[in-house]
Amino acid sequence: MFAPTQSKITRTITLEEHFATPSFMAGPGRQMGERPPAEPGSSPMPERMAGVMDRLCDLGQGRIGEMDAAGITMQVLSLNSPGVEQLDAATAKALAREINDDLSDAVKRHPDRLAGFATLPTADPQASAIELDRCVRQLGFKGAAINGHSRGRYLDDPFFWPILECAEALRAPIYLHPTVPPAAVVEASYKGNYSPEVASQLSRAAWGWHIETATHVLRIILSGALDRYPGLQLIIGHMGEGLPFMLPRLDLTLPQAVTKLARPVGAYLRENLNYTFSGFNFMATFLDLLLQVGAERILFSADYPYASMAQARAFLEQIPVSDVDRARIAHGNAEQLLRL
Repeated sequence: MFAPTQSKITRTITLEEHFATPSFMAGPGRQMGERPPAEPGSSPMPERMAGVMDRLCDLGQGRIGEMDAAGITMQVLSLNSPGVEQLDAATAKALAREINDDLSDAVKRHPDRLAGFATLPTADPQASAIELDRCVRQLGFKGAAINGHSRGRYLDDPFFWPILECAEALRAPIYLHPTVPPAAVVEASYKGNYSPEVASQLSRAAWGWHIETATHVLRIILSGALDRYPGLQLIIGHMGEGLPFMLPRLDLTLPQAVTKLARPVGAYLRENLNYTFSGFNFMATFLDLLLQVGAERILFSADYPYASMAQARAFLEQIPVSDVDRARIAHGNAEQLLRL
């Protein structure tokens, strides 16, 4: 367990921390309780997943107690994947508003410990802009979380740009969280000469989630959206979803003469993107991110309840940075970006 007296960091803010509500679990989240058994005769909902779902739905003392034990000051909460992005517009609008109101109530009960990212009905971009404005101006939310594509459509499509325009105007960052790739991509790229269980994991946490999100970011950049909305800030997790490793290669192979963009691809990745840990407590991966984008673009997170807050906190103490940069990563960058 974390021992506060041994740490120089007295404040920590985590940015990829998930929650769910009963209405979400009865709707798009119901698949979490319907996963097939790993082995014949095993439970359709393994004990670990049952514990995860209990933690997801706890927006009170249970969550706060775990934060206290791990030395986490504040969680910025976002709705668990798959969110509402795969729903029709009418259903998504009603559910997003209800979820945002539920989250607002939890934040009001624990204003020093919890903050929120808005859930948006992306199937209706105009309604999403209205809801984002309400969430930021009236509910005090700090930005929005979008779970990947919306029924196979990505944010490089101008159809969604009312969301980007509103987010820039509000100075509200968008956390771009992974989701399962479209079915056609899973079929073409992830099913192979191995079991369905391996294919599922390959398309999700092992690889597909991360590559999908990295590709989504590049599509946004290459579309010119960040030239149109240069003040827009995006946040991605998992130490950058592989993008820092590829950044020099992207600059080499996608020069401005080809892209016709106002800046090199790497400039957007260093100036419009922010990167969180979210379960990637791997030193070599962190060092690559640090060398590519600098400490000013890195933010702490744990990926609760899927990863350990205590392990994330221990990793934060181990990263080879100055005390000033450790404080930036632990809380300062989040305070500046989210105006906490």
